[in-house]
Amino acid sequence: MTASTPLNPALTTWTGHEGLPRFDLVKDTDFAPAFEAAFKAHEVEIDEIAGNPEAPTFDNTVIALEIAGDELSRISSIFWNKAGADTNETIQALERDIAPKMSRHYSKIGMNAALFKRIDTLWENREGLGLDLEATRVLERHWKGFVKSGAKLGKDEQERLAAINETLAGLGAKFGQNVLADEKSWALLLQSDEDLAGVPDFLRDAMAAAAADRGEKGKYAVTLSRSIIEPFLTFSDNRELREQAFRAWIARGENGGETDNRGLIGETLALRAEKAKLLGYDNYAALKLDNTMAKTPSAVNGLLMQVWEKAVARAREEEADLAKLVAAEGRNHDVMPWDWRHYAEKLRAEKFNFSEGELKPYLQLEKIIDACFDVAQRLFGITATEKKGIAGYHPDVRVFEIRDAGGKLVALFLGDYFARSSKRSGAWMSSFQSQHKLTLKNGAVGELPIIYNVCNFAKPAEGKPALLSLDDARTLFHEFGHALHGMLSNVTYPSVSGTGVSRDFVELPSQLYEHWLTVPDILKRYAVHYQTGEPMPEALLDKVLAARTFNSGFATVEFTSSALVDMAYHTAETQSEPMALEAATLDKIGMPRSIVMRHRSPHFLHVFSGDGYSAGYYSYMWSEVLDADAFAAFEETGNPFDPGMAKKLKDYVYSVGGSIDPEDAYKRFRGKLPSPDAMLAKKGLAA
Repeated sequence: MTASTPLNPALTTWTGHEGLPRFDLVKDTDFAPAFEAAFKAHEVEIDEIAGNPEAPTFDNTVIALEIAGDELSRISSIFWNKAGADTNETIQALERDIAPKMSRHYSKIGMNAALFKRIDTLWENREGLGLDLEATRVLERHWKGFVKSGAKLGKDEQERLAAINETLAGLGAKFGQNVLADEKSWALLLQSDEDLAGVPDFLRDAMAAAAADRGEKGKYAVTLSRSIIEPFLTFSDNRELREQAFRAWIARGENGGETDNRGLIGETLALRAEKAKLLGYDNYAALKLDNTMAKTPSAVNGLLMQVWEKAVARAREEEADLAKLVAAEGRNHDVMPWDWRHYAEKLRAEKFNFSEGELKPYLQLEKIIDACFDVAQRLFGITATEKKGIAGYHPDVRVFEIRDAGGKLVALFLGDYFARSSKRSGAWMSSFQSQHKLTLKNGAVGELPIIYNVCNFAKPAEGKPALLSLDDARTLFHEFGHALHGMLSNVTYPSVSGTGVSRDFVELPSQLYEHWLTVPDILKRYAVHYQTGEPMPEALLDKVLAARTFNSGFATVEFTSSALVDMAYHTAETQSEPMALEAATLDKIGMPRSIVMRHRSPHFLHVFSGDGYSAGYYSYMWSEVLDADAFAAFEETGNPFDPGMAKKLKDYVYSVGGSIDPEDAYKRFRGKLPSPDAMLAKKGLAA
């Protein structure tokens, strides 16, 4: 960067609606110089804090750190949003460059001896500082963060740790880009009636739109977006095409050539193991679990294996039932992974007298969004109003104002619901800005949370409504539960705001929120036919509720096998070839050959595209133990919207962020910690 390089103020000074970024004023080429300038500005701030001649205080050290780097945070939030939700070659090239630079920048801060000395002094004298609980937890988070960044290591070890972190950041960026490239490059184009046998109209519409997006108007595209591939595997009568599509789906990141992730996995695991040893941990899982509710790998594996044994037994019963259907059709083949969804759908229709296809016309995206908002209003007193004509980061993005019962604006919410080739797969929540109450350097007091959800639902043909599967609708509720965690946050410090909690607690607000989708009153009100407007018939509703645990063995085996492989990778005493370790782990636990991990290693984005859920994929199940017990608290009152329970839920789960210990937070809400029993019962796996 040269001194004359112009910096785009739209990246750091947000003048859009209620402080929203003006995405329309930002160009891809603006990011590189902006990052360089923001790194330097943040370094100056850090040097000022570290070199302060005054004795360290909570205000001049911890609060100063909390508000430092504001420009870097703003640029980063826009950039990483674009990298995940609307990327292109320019952004991907910059991502590969910025990820290691970002790691290097924060490593330098984490190893700043003068800065750590100030934090360490405060930590050693914390009892005499007069701090409240939230401030104490913020101090602890900073102190532990410095220690895990290598602040106590010798110079040579620090340099090695910084190099490891920098390399890992680059590997994570490359891993995610490879998966996206494989997803983007593959499509199965169909045209004949034979090829489309069994494919219902709603899926044909989505496949036609996907083909048109690829310049193949008049054809039908099976893509690797979950919202198309899963229903195709469910409904297609053409077994050969199902197998072709399934094999492409599970081979993402494992196709040879430049996008093959297997080598990246081995390198990543070796570096993570070395990092753990440098920091004094037995393995990487021990490092990652140090500050979680689970605390140890043995506690995680104990829960996973308890569930696995019940799940695999149920899955084998389910497979036997599917095999009978295969035989009844006069077919002579085992139940293979590309058969399971197809025959499970037939079995569901036989057992419960309804199919996913029958249900889908009642699950309109617009109505399920309305249902999400209605549940939030009934539980927490907030309302959502869409603001038309405001530019988001993509034309599909919608902007909502979130207001409390008194009409005060408490958050902005952005919804980005449809799949596209520029967006990575999956669904997630993130933020452009987190809630807090500190005074910033510009004099502003606190910040409004600006939260967004990203999903990958199949975009309908022009003029037709987007119809969801029941799983899609659950995903929408799940991600909005995360969004509420950010929007209802009511803390003082940014580092413990919203989802700034331990990894195995962060899924509680999202998974708990899913329960309200199938509350009968919500389904009756919002599950209405897209053509007639008639509510879902009572008989169909009863069948849907009765079938909630159908196929639970399959779903639980899919998930639990992925979590067990994740833990095996990060507790291994010696680093072996990753695909061999995956296979050995699955063999050891008795993985049915008819089921495949929900996320095979070469496309396991949670674990290898960054550090987020590495040695942490289990956390969905850990939180599921909590969410099943938490919803039971409402059921025990006889009212799923009980005002007393809802107030406790808001006060002790959704609004407190990481300001109190998660175990204490849960006990304040529920009065006790849960056992896995309610979770196993919810899955239909209880003894």
